[in-house]
Amino acid sequence: MQLGHRDINRGIFKAYDIRGLYPQEIDDDVAYRIARAFVTAIGCKRVVVGHDMRESAETFEAATIRGLVDQGADVIPIGLTSTPMYYFAVNHLDGDAGVMCTASHNPAEYNGYKMTVEKAIPSIARVSNETLYEMACKGEFPEPEKKGTVHETVNVLDAYAEAVLNAAGIRSFGDLKIVVDCGNGMGGYVLPAIFSKVGNTPIRLYWRQDGRFPNHEANPLKTETLLALQDRVVDECADIGVAFDGDGDRVAFVDEKGNIIPGDFVTALIAREMLRDKPGAEILYDLRSSWVVPEEIKAAGGKPIECRVGHGLIKKQLREEGGYFAGELSSHYYFTNFYTTDNGDLAMLNMIKLLLSERKPLSEIVAPLRRYYHSGEINSEVRDIPAVLKRLEEKYGPMAKRTTHLDGYKAEFDDWWFNVRPSNTEPLIRLNLEAKTKEKMEEKVAELLEEIRR
Repeated sequence: MQLGHRDINRGIFKAYDIRGLYPQEIDDDVAYRIARAFVTAIGCKRVVVGHDMRESAETFEAATIRGLVDQGADVIPIGLTSTPMYYFAVNHLDGDAGVMCTASHNPAEYNGYKMTVEKAIPSIARVSNETLYEMACKGEFPEPEKKGTVHETVNVLDAYAEAVLNAAGIRSFGDLKIVVDCGNGMGGYVLPAIFSKVGNTPIRLYWRQDGRFPNHEANPLKTETLLALQDRVVDECADIGVAFDGDGDRVAFVDEKGNIIPGDFVTALIAREMLRDKPGAEILYDLRSSWVVPEEIKAAGGKPIECRVGHGLIKKQLREEGGYFAGELSSHYYFTNFYTTDNGDLAMLNMIKLLLSERKPLSEIVAPLRRYYHSGEINSEVRDIPAVLKRLEEKYGPMAKRTTHLDGYKAEFDDWWFNVRPSNTEPLIRLNLEAKTKEKMEEKVAELLEEIRR
């Protein structure tokens, strides 16, 4: 079929996902084109399709389904879903591909896709988003032998709740008091099914699905979005606070005192819990993480493996190297015992298991991990990223104990380390730095930023 050429905003095609302003950047025609390109590129015949709670979800999904069907694919709709539940459904329903209509944690006016092939493997393993962009712009698609069909909607919520509890190996939360902030996202749809099966009644914050996000942005990486959760945990004398992003694949935690637990610390804590079941397993952690993470993995009897940033790369490495679990500073946590996917629900369940097994306040469990000083990720806009990276390598390389080019450039010294890596989508360099003292961390951050921004 010849749709004719159309200029599409290249910027909506990210490294791993597709996201843009709806309908300014990604409208129903663009959705239709991307869907046809997707089927053409990977040759899928049975596609599981779901959507989140955004106001544009139904019309956006309808255009997507129309494109899939017109290109000859059968569609199994699962309706309203979180991204982890969608990953489960692709496997549970034997899809050879999946399309999740979501813009993840992005604000209300966005929409987009998380696409997979069979086994919920990211679609970029089979076709790049750059190729989908070119095909969608060109608008030339071969006519299928026959159009696909749309099956009846399948509700997988109960099956998912059972499966995720089985994967975590937990059926009771004891007498824990838990506060959960769903940010008006998909957690409020999925979590009632999980909590009802363990007989626990959590304290709810913003569980009603509302794609306008009226209370706060559903992005727990932004610490300001956690303020209500922190206050409520303290007011309720709760044991733990949990905050999900819009589509439920990322999750953040606060202790009983309302302190935010950094994402890399959560990696170390979940690794400790999971290694009880599989001693000696390989645990992946992204290279921005604190020294604490590999130290704690080793102490728990695991084998720490440093990895690159990004879900497509991490899932690939887990599959190829047989890793058991992986965590990112960005609060994505990956489980090979659940289809090698990132899953906020399973991360929450493992943190609850940790609390139950260690039988002491979360702040006391976390306290020993707070032994270094991390800068967090600092972005700098630069004109010539390769030149900056080269300059830093020439200056710091000769003095470093260890250097790597796994993702950008990383240099380690006796009492500090830094990593600088380019953004996949913007003219930015991202700096992460850690030191054994706060003074050294602040000194080196100032020094590196002066070098990067000059």
